[in-house]
Amino acid sequence: MSIKPISKTFDIGDGRKITIETGKLAKQADGSVVVRMGNAMLLATVVSSIKPKEGADFLPLSVDYQEKFAAVGRFPGGFFKREARLSEYEILISRFIDRAIRPLFPDDYHADVQVAVTLISADKDVQPDALAGLAASAAITISDIPFKGPISEVRVGRIDGKFIVNPTTDDIAKADINLIVAATMDDVIMVEGEMNEVSETEMLDAIKFGHEAIKIQCKAQLELRELCGNKEKRVYSHETNDEALLARIKKETYDKVYAIARAGTHGKTERMDEFAKIKEDFLASIPAEELEEKAPMVDRYFFEVESDAMRACILNEAVRLDGRKSTDIRPIWSEVDYLPSTHGSAVFTRGETQALASITLGTKMDEQTIDGAMIEGTSKFILHYNFPGFSTGEVKPNRGVGRREVGHGNLAMRSLKVMMPPAADCPYTIRVVSDILESNGSSSMATVCAGTLALMDAGVKIKRPVSGIAMGLITDGKGKFAVLSDILGDEDHLGDMDFKVTGTEKGIVACQMDLKIHGLPTEIMLQALNQAKAGRMHILGEMLKTLAAPREDYKPHAPRIERMIIAREFIGAVIGPGGKVIQEMQRETGTTISIEEVNNQGIIEIASADKNSIEIVKAKIKAITAVPEVGDIYEGKVKNIMDFGAFVEILPGKDGLLHISEIGWDRLASMEGVFKEGEKIQVKLIEIDKKTGKMKLSRKALLPRPEAKPKVHTQQ
Repeated sequence: MSIKPISKTFDIGDGRKITIETGKLAKQADGSVVVRMGNAMLLATVVSSIKPKEGADFLPLSVDYQEKFAAVGRFPGGFFKREARLSEYEILISRFIDRAIRPLFPDDYHADVQVAVTLISADKDVQPDALAGLAASAAITISDIPFKGPISEVRVGRIDGKFIVNPTTDDIAKADINLIVAATMDDVIMVEGEMNEVSETEMLDAIKFGHEAIKIQCKAQLELRELCGNKEKRVYSHETNDEALLARIKKETYDKVYAIARAGTHGKTERMDEFAKIKEDFLASIPAEELEEKAPMVDRYFFEVESDAMRACILNEAVRLDGRKSTDIRPIWSEVDYLPSTHGSAVFTRGETQALASITLGTKMDEQTIDGAMIEGTSKFILHYNFPGFSTGEVKPNRGVGRREVGHGNLAMRSLKVMMPPAADCPYTIRVVSDILESNGSSSMATVCAGTLALMDAGVKIKRPVSGIAMGLITDGKGKFAVLSDILGDEDHLGDMDFKVTGTEKGIVACQMDLKIHGLPTEIMLQALNQAKAGRMHILGEMLKTLAAPREDYKPHAPRIERMIIAREFIGAVIGPGGKVIQEMQRETGTTISIEEVNNQGIIEIASADKNSIEIVKAKIKAITAVPEVGDIYEGKVKNIMDFGAFVEILPGKDGLLHISEIGWDRLASMEGVFKEGEKIQVKLIEIDKKTGKMKLSRKALLPRPEAKPKVHTQQ
């Protein structure tokens, strides 16, 4: 039996082609496709429940991206030798897909939706994350699940001043702009990536370039849908509405909510309490027998009232929830060297958002091992972001790191990593930990600011300090809009855009944008970027009042790392049999020693907070790696005593023969009683056999030559 799949192939603009195929694999899913570029193949499936999730007033969407190790011909690590939970990299790609497709499901669609994208074949020159959004969207587009797509995602790289769609792995390493852009045929809906201090205009040009490529991919999906018979979208009814109740809520609560928003003097907790009381008072007016049925609708409708009142207040009166103007930044205070036992620390507080950052300096032994299907290696710069429940006044059990924490931490990591000094100037493995202690908007940007200050406090010579800001957008759908700097949590929740931008005084280094509306004109995006620049510079100025530059030296208790380079042939001698030599040095001195071969040389790093211990290790290594030279004098140790002389160790692992005739000027009849094993004596290297490398030593050469005895004449 032969299966004839349906496929659509298109050119991405430079001769490389992408094929979307359906009808061959996973046919019991609501939608399934295989996307192929080169030898890279991704299987994407989507399934949605017929009935809505009970009690849900939101879209219960789950997205999982996974890379199979078989796709690259490798075994997974670990005891079980099978794929386990998603890696952080896979979580980040899952978030990319989620953020791009979630806004395009209908607001009133509340059935469970599960999207799975799997790398089933890999190509070393094709980055699969750039194809994952296309695959997910194509599977949904050809299904009967309601969706206002299609969308697609592309990577935009700039290499030598030229923009490239979905650059190869080698090209990405050379790019000064590396962005993932997601969009529909008409609108950009998500941007995330890193840059090497570029201007706002350059970043906008990259986004526009990516959108043009996305239009081709969206058109291909629509054509594939037609080839599949243009399946009719399912009919659903997932919400119960009461127009009379909606009108009554607006009539009885809008003015009260507006007054609180207009006051502009409330803190987050106080404002939430006042909004909650308005809703509670309204719920109290509903008869008890109707309350269970109408309470979910009241929650939904009151959210609309809050959103409408906040928007109207900002657009009509230019007043934000906390009283600021659109370009105002909340009060900032910061402090460094707050934690006495860490290698560097900082507290950064902006309004009601606070981050405590700490720095740990480690050795090569502390590098993070990355063992993914497509990505292998190590990382010397690690950033962990933690968001406990108490930061928002909530009771939340600690169940490990969530996807949100991974995503926010990654944005901060990208922002700081590009400013790290070269490895030659900073041999440390560096871990930054950001604990969010308070949160009311843009904790990831607070992490960037706190992380910068903490790195400088630790004495890490970053190229330039980095600051970050979160921008928001409020529109009325009729052309009236306001771009908001340094948004609050409510402005993020109720607004139309969350646009985070980080950078130095020279330009942008990272960004993350999510849009909740359709249609963002280029001029508004440019205004947001320029307004963000002004905000970033203000925040940076406040940070530099606390600490203007990296400290000249590391903290006294921080480990010092010194590097030595030895000849390749001495690596084994320094390590010793089974690691005996290097382990003994570490035990005796309390240091941490790492050694690796790079470019046919041995690179040794010695770490310790005690400078004297490092010097002891260096002396030992120099002794091990020293090359004996004829004419040099050594303090050696007698190793073995033979009838014909003694073998003396002049350098670690290097013995020479001190012949009985070279011990002194007097002739010795035997070696009995001359030396003891372990005794230290001075000797001179007098010869090295060119063929065997055997060394001849002399003690006699260091002793003064006895004067010749006068001759005695006898009379005849």
